Amino acid sequence: MTRSTSPAQTLAQALAQLPLIAILRGLTPAEAPAIGEALVSSGFAIIEVPLNSPEPLNSIAALTRQFPQTLIGAGTVLNAQQVKDVHAAGGRLVVAPNFNPAVVAQALALNMVVLPGVATPTEAFAALEAGAHGLKLFPAEMITPATVKALRAVLPKTAALMPVGGITPDNMAAYLAAGASGFGLGSALYAPGKSAPAVQLQAEAFARALKG
Repeated sequence: MTRSTSPAQTLAQALAQLPLIAILRGLTPAEAPAIGEALVSSGFAIIEVPLNSPEPLNSIAALTRQFPQTLIGAGTVLNAQQVKDVHAAGGRLVVAPNFNPAVVAQALALNMVVLPGVATPTEAFAALEAGAHGLKLFPAEMITPATVKALRAVLPKTAALMPVGGITPDNMAAYLAAGASGFGLGSALYAPGKSAPAVQLQAEAFARALKG
């Protein structure tokens, strides 16, 4: 993934490698190199550090220096200034729990991949119309595989649909069969203080489950 490719191409390449987003909520900058290595060595191509983590911009900067080919950025991005801050730290990815048109617009202006959070068809169509590269279906506990199937029937075939929230290796198959493009993985993959070897074991389990 070179920096000259478009954000849409960057996302497509990362999803083709492994359509899983590692959500590292609570990560510290000191932990970032080892946890990043555990994920990248397991095949992960997309890493998100939520902005409500300790010193998230420092973690993002450390990860982008260490893994320049990996799509790295921030989650829980709620306003345009935060998009600028993530970009300044080297991040190329913006993920949000909601659809804020200002966040999408700022990410597009900075040539970043942007995945806003949506839960309804109205939000989904509005986010895509605004230029979102894919959709975070959140919270997935509220969005069943049947809901994903219904959304897939009406949304553009090319739209990436990524359920996030409560995803485990055991419940991915039903979502994939319904038309999910991939997943965001939170506490089932990483929790504060979890060792890099433990994270790697879980990352490999997710990758195996995804590949069936």
